[in-house]
Order: sequence, then structure tokens, then C-alpha cells
Amino acid sequence: MSEARIRAPELPPDLEWFNTERPLRLSEQRGKVVLLDFWTYCCINCMHILPDLRYLEDKYGESLCVIGIHSPKFPNERVGEQVRKAIARYHIRHPVAHDPAFRVWRTYGIRAWPSVLFIDPEGYVVGVLPGEGRRRQLDALIQQHLEAAERKGILNLEPLPLRRERLGGGVLSFPGKVVAAGERLFVSDSGRNRVLELNAHGRVVRVFGSGSPGLVDGRETEAAFCEPQGLAAVGDYVYVADRGNHAIRRIDRVSAEVHTVAGTGRQGRVPGAPSDRPLEVPLNSPWDVAHHEGVLYIAMAGQHQIWRLDLARNVIARLSGSGREDLVDGPADQAAFAQPSGLAAGMAWLYVADSESSAIRRVRYSDGLVETLVGQGLFEFGDRDGIGREARLQHPLGLAYDGRRDCLWIADTYNHKVRKLDLRTRTLTTLPVGCTLDEPGGISWDGRRLWVTNTNRHEIVRVDPDSGECAALEVVVPEVDLLP
Repeated sequence: MSEARIRAPELPPDLEWFNTERPLRLSEQRGKVVLLDFWTYCCINCMHILPDLRYLEDKYGESLCVIGIHSPKFPNERVGEQVRKAIARYHIRHPVAHDPAFRVWRTYGIRAWPSVLFIDPEGYVVGVLPGEGRRRQLDALIQQHLEAAERKGILNLEPLPLRRERLGGGVLSFPGKVVAAGERLFVSDSGRNRVLELNAHGRVVRVFGSGSPGLVDGRETEAAFCEPQGLAAVGDYVYVADRGNHAIRRIDRVSAEVHTVAGTGRQGRVPGAPSDRPLEVPLNSPWDVAHHEGVLYIAMAGQHQIWRLDLARNVIARLSGSGREDLVDGPADQAAFAQPSGLAAGMAWLYVADSESSAIRRVRYSDGLVETLVGQGLFEFGDRDGIGREARLQHPLGLAYDGRRDCLWIADTYNHKVRKLDLRTRTLTTLPVGCTLDEPGGISWDGRRLWVTNTNRHEIVRVDPDSGECAALEVVVPEVDLLP
């Protein structure tokens, strides 16, 4: 932290604001500690600091003013309405200013997402804390500066003019992923911390999860999840990437029991050495899971790696990825991923939607060797059909393998499209669909149809891959109310 006394420059008056009745001025926050959180909503590290900020907001109340400065990476994130939806999806309570031109970023000399800039109660910049994992440091600094402000008699406890962004949904709220399992669909209802079992007509058959965030094993709604994402159907079980709990859960389709099979419930960053005690290994934002020949593969988005859980031996280990965020092909230890968020199991390869590099990668099961099929790097993205690395995607989150066509179906999330990648020719094409998609996060192939989570429209859509005909599934709750 710098000792220089630099007055915090005022925020531009014409920024687009959310979660507040009016634009905020830093000069009005004298007597409070102010934290400016520079973030972009695609970024897993930015997501990781949100619980820390929520903890600090709860602890310090009106004496702390947290302001998010949304500084977007991707073109889709420059659209204010998309930012509004992300704020609602992440349950962000503090005011957010949208800064697509990076004016505030440049004024304060920010260099990385996320970064938290600390302003003391007298309006001076104390310093910048880049990266995640800063809760203790921020807590100590806030307490120190608030105690000094109280001694000086300048403490400001006036409430902020808050107005929460609330974007609805019906039965579903920001569904993340979907998997077809025989005549059933399982949907991660991420915004409500649940997994729903539906029949093919949309009727809710069972609900797993109470709706309140938590890590609780139990039967159906006795259990609790936190922002569940990826799903894999394996015989009588459905495995769940419980993203917010940093855990892998298992739903028993016969007994309706939910059990935790990997993770401690706390975020960790460990090398991924083989362990036969997966419940003692901390995971890091697992975003998707896929199954192949007795092994559950895990997209460890928060650690930029692919892991494997041998279901028979109960051994968890890293399969591939150095842990550095990048797009690098090669042997398992040298390869690098960038927030892998979607998996699809092929015959000889595991396919990966590598979201922050806007790439489709493949990993060899036997040794973790990585190759890139589409994509060029962390800041190479767009919307272009083509062959191999000539093609462009924008932050894809979902994949499905179609063995009949030998292709991948891609939820090209920030382009709001379904794309097809021919694995023989590596040709990427767009599937014209007859409905409006808004940040589709997941996709599943049942042998006849595609099922897509239309995340920001709170719905599941059925897509004919030949015609592009598209229809939203009407999700119906039976007379006995299953909603929490």
C-alpha cells in the first residue's frame, strides 16, 4: 500500500449506474471507507471476490461504501442491459457504475481484473489491491481507517440511495446447464441454488436443493447447493459441479439423496496431486463435469485446469493444465487453459469450451495432451464462421458431442448463438435458430434434439439441429408447490 496522499479523482458524471437511485459522487462519501471494485462479469476471479465484499458490507454497514466499476473485456459486456442482468444473477447489492470506455480504470492506473482501490474517509487514495483473496487485508485496513475516522469525529453513517436490480424469471432463474438423461432433463437452476428434474414436456418431477445457498447433503429439498452449474448423467446418478460450494455433488436418482463426493466446501488452490480422499481436497469453482469410461472429468474454471475423478477408485487428480491463465497447447504440465467452463466427452478426446480464450480445445484422455481446434488467445474473439483458428467465438460456455455427425454443438454464449464444429474438417458454422437466445450457458444432445439453457431469458429451449426450429419448454410445477 502506498503512503502517498493523493485525493481520489471524482467519477465521471455520465456513467451508467445500477443498484442506486442516482449516480454517486465520491465527495458525498467523506467519512466512509470507499472501495472501488474494478471487475468484468465474465471473470472468475472477479466472481471470487464478491463473497468477500458481501462479508465486509455486512460487517461494516453504512460506514463502508463499495462501488463496482464494471470495466468490460468482451463486446457483449459493454451493453448496459447485459450488465444489469449479471448484477441480478450474481446477487450484487452494492452500487455499480458501468465504464465501457475504461475512463475510471485509466484515471486510477488499474492494470488487472479484479482490483480493489481503497479510499480513506478523508477522500484520499490509500492504494490498490489486485487479485482475489484479499478479505483479511481489506478487513484490517477498513477497521484501522474507520477507528481513525471515529476518533476525528468524521464518521459518516448516512445510508446510500440503494435500489436493487431484480430481474425475474418464472420457475427458472438464470439456469446454467442442462443434461438429457433418457426421458428426463436435469437443469441447474443456478439463480435459485437448485437442480430440477423435468420430463420431456417440462413438468417438474423433482427438486433437489432447498433454494437457499448452502452445502447440505440430504434428500431432495433437504439438500442445499450454491450456484450449481455443470451436470453429468451416469447410470442411476447425476453428478453436479456445485460452483459456489467448490464441490462435486451426486444425486441418486433412485433414493433422491444428494451426497458430496469431492471438495471441502471452501475454495482452494492445490497442485492436484492424486488423492484417494477427494472430500479433503479443496476445489476451485468447478463449472462443468463430463463422464467417460468410469472417470468424471471436471472443468476447474477457477484454477484454469482439467481434473479427473476415478469413480471406481475414488481418486481425484489434475489431468491437464499448468494453472496459468493462457492458451497454450502441448503436454499436460505445460498446457494452459483460461477458465474452462464447458466439457463434452468424445471417443478419444475430452472437448473443452475454454471461455476466456474464446476457444474450443481438446484433451487426450490418456496423458492430458492439449490441442486447440478454434481460438487464438485471451484477447482474440469475435463472431466469424470459418475453418480452425480463422473462426471466432465469444466466451463460449457450453458443449455437446454429437457422435452421429462427429461434431460439437457449442453454446456461443456472448454471441447469443448455437454453433456447430465439424470435427473432421474443423469447420465452424452457425446454426440459425428460430428464437432469441440471450447468453446461452449450456447445451445437451439427446440423440435427436438439442436442449439449450437460455440463461438470461430463464428458460430451456428445444432446438432441431436440421431445421433450426426452436421452442421454449414450458416448465410447469405440479399442484403440490415445489418452489421454496
